[in-house]
Amino acid sequence: MIKSIGQAISSPIELAKSREGSKARAASTAGSSLSEASSGASATPAARMAAEGAPVDMDRVAAIKSAIASGNYPVNAEKIAERMIALDLPDESGEPH
Repeated sequence: MIKSIGQAISSPIELAKSREGSKARAASTAGSSLSEASSGASATPAARMAAEGAPVDMDRVAAIKSAIASGNYPVNAEKIAERMIALDLPDESGEPH
C-alpha cells in the first residue's frame, strides 16, 4: 500500500486554490529577492541590473514610433530575410546561431 505525502486534494477547486497559494508564495519570495538586489552594495551587478530593468532609450523608441506612424520608417525586406535565415542556420559546429 502506498501512503500519500501531504494533504489529499479531493476536488478541482481545492487543487486550484492550492496552486494559487503556491504561486503567491513564489511571487512573494521573488519580490523580496528583487528588493534586496536593488537595495544595496551586497547585490551583484547582475542582480542590480535585473532589478532595474532593461536599459531603454525612450527618445529612440519615440522617434521610431513616430516614423512608423507617419509611414517614414524604412523597411529593407531583403536584409530582414537574410537576418532571419542567419539566425536559423547552424554554424560550423552544427549548433544554431
